[in-house]
This record gives sequence, structure tokens and C-alpha cells, in this order.
Amino acid sequence: MTRFKQKLCGILPLIALTLVTMSAVGQGSFIPAQLRVDLLLHTDKTWKNGFETKLNLKDVINNTEYQTARIASSKPYFSWIIKTEVNDTYQTAYQILIASSSQNLNKGIGDIWNSGKVISAQQTGIVFAGAPLAPSKVYYWRVNVWDNHGGKAVSSHMTSFLTDSVLRPYQVPFMPLLKSVQQPVSQRILKNHHYFYDFGKDAFGQLHLVVQTQANHDTLRIHLGEAVTKDGQVNRRPGGTIRYRMVLLPLQSGKHDYLLKFKPNRLNTGKRSIHMPGYIGEVMPFRYVEIEHQNNTTVEIHPKRYAVNYPFNDSATEFESSDSVLNKVWDLCKYTMKATSFTGMYVDGDRERTPYEADAFINQLSHYATDAEYNMAKRSLQYLVFHATWPTEWSLQNLLIAWNDYFYSGDIRLVKGLYKELKPKVLLALARPDGLISTRTGKQDSNFARSLHLIDFDGKAAIRDIVDWLQKGGVGLPKNAIGETDGFVFTDYNSVVNAFHYKALVCMQNIALALGYKEDVQFYKAQAAKVKTAFQRVFIDPVSGIVKDGEGTSHSSLHANMMALAFGLVPDKYIPQVRSFIESRKMACSVYGAQFLLDALYQADAGDDALKLMTSTNKRSWYNMIRFGSTMTTEAWDMEYKGNQDWNHAWGSAPANIIVGKLMGVNALTPGFATIQIKPQLGSLLSARLKLATLQGNVQVEAENRKNVFRLTTRLPANTSGVVYLPRRKEADQVLRNGKPITASAEGTFWRVDDVKPGKDSWQVIYSSTASSSEQ
Repeated sequence: MTRFKQKLCGILPLIALTLVTMSAVGQGSFIPAQLRVDLLLHTDKTWKNGFETKLNLKDVINNTEYQTARIASSKPYFSWIIKTEVNDTYQTAYQILIASSSQNLNKGIGDIWNSGKVISAQQTGIVFAGAPLAPSKVYYWRVNVWDNHGGKAVSSHMTSFLTDSVLRPYQVPFMPLLKSVQQPVSQRILKNHHYFYDFGKDAFGQLHLVVQTQANHDTLRIHLGEAVTKDGQVNRRPGGTIRYRMVLLPLQSGKHDYLLKFKPNRLNTGKRSIHMPGYIGEVMPFRYVEIEHQNNTTVEIHPKRYAVNYPFNDSATEFESSDSVLNKVWDLCKYTMKATSFTGMYVDGDRERTPYEADAFINQLSHYATDAEYNMAKRSLQYLVFHATWPTEWSLQNLLIAWNDYFYSGDIRLVKGLYKELKPKVLLALARPDGLISTRTGKQDSNFARSLHLIDFDGKAAIRDIVDWLQKGGVGLPKNAIGETDGFVFTDYNSVVNAFHYKALVCMQNIALALGYKEDVQFYKAQAAKVKTAFQRVFIDPVSGIVKDGEGTSHSSLHANMMALAFGLVPDKYIPQVRSFIESRKMACSVYGAQFLLDALYQADAGDDALKLMTSTNKRSWYNMIRFGSTMTTEAWDMEYKGNQDWNHAWGSAPANIIVGKLMGVNALTPGFATIQIKPQLGSLLSARLKLATLQGNVQVEAENRKNVFRLTTRLPANTSGVVYLPRRKEADQVLRNGKPITASAEGTFWRVDDVKPGKDSWQVIYSSTASSSEQ
């Protein structure tokens, strides 16, 4: 065979593949994209000191100066999405090819694994079943897919992944932290002749300078901070733990590059803190830079910020509405997800950089709502299970995080591995015969503390009830400061704690069901039912229907009622009273408690009240965070509520997940978004649109809310099905789908349409003006 024929034979498969792909695109068919290994995208990329390089995995495999994603599972999962504009499109079969070299894969040879043509619609969580993977080795893969429109197989692009040095049955994969180069968005010279630079948003990062000077001895005094004074300088005394730092930089004559070195902070680099990796170095949050120099010589300065974060797709999820305040709140919360990911773990902000369960719970939900990334939540859960913190409700939230991990990602491997360790977190050891639990009845001992993997056990009480934070008084506040618990009365048996206990039991029941542990399913189901009965008997006033703070007190707080309502503990007959009580208390909780307040309001079909809270411009509002200068959600509503608060606390990001899951109503009905619910509750909003990234592809929703008509456009990704809800006023409403009248099921204040196929649909509800009020 001539060399020309050999070369031609080598490229024919590529030509054929290209023609098939081009043909498929031309016919509007589908394309497999976003290939993931163990839920990770971009496993084929390489980085050096946080910056992406053009080298491939084989170039850097033995070079410790470079960073890559590492797949440590011996049987990793493979996933992809299907891009298409054609309605009612489903995958009918797939074939995965994994090869030891790119050459083999380009020839169609899967020498590590050729799954063959598998008749299946599955596109996520496909378990590797080839020859054993070797550690520290690069593998190449692609997938061929067939659809229900009868076309030829369409092949994805080729990608690769690198295995870790040690392989285990399952290990959460690691993605390196990244650096991005950012220029100031504005700069000016202040009245005192200092140079001032604004990077537009706060970020955890480092400052790089290119400086040119002719002086032999010159020093720059550099002020970095998150806040500015009224006269436009970097605030040297911003208060709380809002960050400011001054760095002296001696200069060399001529033009040189300088990267400022930040000294570690004692409070956020201790034994409980998550430390920055060596390839990144120490960081601090700052938005503003002010530079002064000592000599009267000419200095030319070009600053850049190296912002650090975990990989984040800025365009994965997009939201916009007719309310400008809500749009700003969304941007604030979404950016918080990216900016606070700087350690690769869910931490409580810069003051401590410590993972806490409650912070992680809200962070997890809002991260899922803004990017289809699931491994950071998995790593955080795995860490927290073995590094527990002291609040009672925090322990119980491990179960909520674990259930969310499985339900949103469809990947139960981590939860299965942690199952035995999760059981003590439900706190059944503290229960009395009727199922209610208490931390104040002498049942805590060292064995109990060890079962929780508590970090600090003082020999007296392993955990303590928290309800909300701060409680009365607090750091930097007077001892008589009311705190954030709405006057909650702490008793031995606490209604908020037991609401979380009930929710944790329900989560354990669901987890056991998903794992096939039938005896545990029945046990947790019975225990949850027992706790619900006891909760309603002990904590709900039978006359008023309002939830009391605890056994032995008649006081009712916002927290007791919002938690019970959010977790489904309020009987239907009492929901109107509880809803009215909650509405009367407004935002009498912290930014953390706001998550459950908003959940409760939407649970009670009070979406308009929730919207008013999210768009409020009062002091206790997200808009106030923007008004006083933060570009990330803050630890508290204002400095007067928490004297040592910071400006980078992701537990204040509730609107991100509430906008997606409640206001726009996009939620998974089955694990991993294979079945999708769309149930918008726009309240007084005139219009809104959302694009949400999931493991199945993008879900798109556009809604228009008018006096006599409600319009909705939905687009479900290929290979999914959906349930669509439309707002209902009267029995005489007319429901249209793609311009044609349809019969929809009445369900409370909604019309329900089942079995919605993938693709685009237009919906209308035309409200009747003649129907009688009795038909509502």
C-alpha cells in the first residue's frame, strides 16, 4: 500500500464522521455535547498555577507544575446532553467508545471499552464496564447516539480524561481552582494624587502590577479593600470583617512585573479552615485598589487582578424579569456563587473560611440554580459529614444536603458510601417515645459526639439549638440586642429543631428507598409519621392554628411557623392562619432564615408576598446589600444586625434558588431532571424569562402575566418529559397549547398538563370575565 493510500485510509473515518455530523446538523437533528466523566466537564483541559494552558493531558501527566482534573473512580460515570431544535426528540440508543490513544479512537477502535449499540434513552450516569482502568493514565472517548427520527448515528467530538494515581470504587473527582485576568473597569486620580482603580465587583484574588519608574529608590503604598469612603478612597476602617489591607511594594528602576504576596490571616487559616492550595497562593477579597508613591517621580502603573474561583459557567443559567430590583438581586446572588467558590469548597465567607452545614445547604441549592455543577457540593458534603459543627439544626441539614445531592445530580454513589455515617445525623439518639428530640435532657455524651464526628466537644453538650443566627446579643453588638430569632423562646423541646428532625427523617426515607433498603424505608417512614403527629399535637395551638416555639411556652415566632410550613407540618385547615401570621412578621429573620421564609410563602401559594420580600428596598433586604456597596451577598442584612459581618457570605443567596425553583417553578420531578416540572408563580411580575442548565440540557421558560391572559413558552431538552402548570382563576378559563384549546386538569390554583414532550410549546390561559366567583 502506498503512503498516500495509508494516509487516505487513516482520514476516511474522520471524513465520514464529519459528513454524518454535518448532515445531521443540516437536517436539524441532534448532537451529543457536554461530555462528562463523573459529572465533570472539561476533563481534557490543563492549567498551570490556575491559568489554562494549550498543552494536552499527555504533555503534563508527570509534571507537578501543572494541574488537571483527576478521575479517581475505578468505574466512572459517563454522561452527555443532546442538542436539538426538533420537537419530540428522544435518544433511542448509544455507543460509548473508550480508547488508550487518540489514534485508536479516530479509527473507531474502543480498545478499552466498546459498549456496542445499547438500546436505551439513558444519557447520564452510564457506568464504565470496560477493561480495568490504570492509574495516572490518559484515556480518550466519544459517544455515538441514535434518535427516534430514524437517522444514522451521530458522533460527539473526542475528549479525554486522566485517572488519578490511586483508584477507588468511587471518589469525588477533583477540579483545579482557576485564575482569570481582570482589568479595572474604571480608574482615576484622586485629589490627593493617589491612583484609584475599581474592578467593578469584589473578588477573591491577587494583584499583579506592571510598573515603570526611573527612580532608584521608590516604594508604592498599596491599599486594597472591599469598601470606599464617601470621598472615594479605599476605606481603611470599613468595620466588621469587611476587608482592607495595605501593602508596601519597593520598586526597581525600569519596567518590571510585581505580584503582591498576601500574608495569611490568622482567623481564616487555622486548623478548621480550608487553605488555599500552593499552586494558587493566598488570596483576599477586594474590589478597589488605591496606590500612592513616596517620591515625586513619574510612575506608570498597569494593575490586573487575578480572580480565583472554582470552574463556573457564567452563561449556564440566565434570568431576566420586568422588575429591575429583582434582576439586580439575581445578579448579586448568581455572582456570589462564582466568587465564593474560591476554595473549591462551600465555606462561610472570608472571616473563617470554614465549612458549615447550613451555609452549605443554601450554597448547594443556589449553585445548582446557577450552574450545572455538582461535584463541589459532593466534596463539601463528604467533608462536613466527618467535620461536624455544633448547631443542632446543622447536623440535621446533612440529610437535606445528601438528598439534594442525589436528586439533582442523579448520582447516588457518594450518599451510598456515606449512608452509615448519615444515620446518626438524624439525631434519633435524642428522641423520647413520641419521636420528638431534645438536646437538653441529658442524652448527649462522648459516644454521641463521636457518632456525629463533632470537631469540638467540650464534655458537656455536643450540639446546641440555634434556630437562627445571631441570637440575642452577639459579636460587636450590645448584650441586649434582639438578635435574629424573632424573640424565639427556647424550651427543652424546640419546634424548629423538630421541624428539621422531621424533614431529615423524610430525606432518610427517600434515600433508603433510592438505595433499595426496604427495612430502613419502613422504619424512617414510621418514625417521620410519629414525629409529625407529635409535632402537631405539641406545637400547634388547636384554637389559633399557629405554631408555638416549644413545649411549655405559648410564644409563637416567625421561625416556628415558617419552618413548619416549609417542611409540610402544618395541616391544610391551618395554612391560611399560619400564612397570615408569617406575612405579618415580614422579614423578622436573618439572611439564612430567609431561605425557609421564602420556601414557606411559596408553599402556601403566597408567591406575591415572597416577591415583595425579594424586591424590597428596606434595610432588611438584598437590595440593601447592593445599596451599601457589596457585590456578593452579605452575612447579615446590615452592620447593625451583626457587628462582625462580612461581605462574601453565600448563605445569603436564597433568591437564586427561589427564583429558579419557585418563582419560575422549574424543578426536577425525577433524579437528574429526567422529568421536569414547570410551575411559574410570577405574582405581580409582568414578565420573566429563564434558561436553566441541567445534566439533561437547557430548560427554557418565558412567561408574560397580563390582566386577561397568561402566556408561557417552554422548551424542554431532548430525552426528557415534563409537567406544566398554568395559573388558574376560574373553571371557565380557556387553556391553549400552541394556539389550540386543550383540556387541562384543575389542581388548586393551577391548571396541570401532564406528559409534555421535549421541545418548544406555547401556552395560554385566557381568563373568563363572565364566570361567577363560585367557580373559582
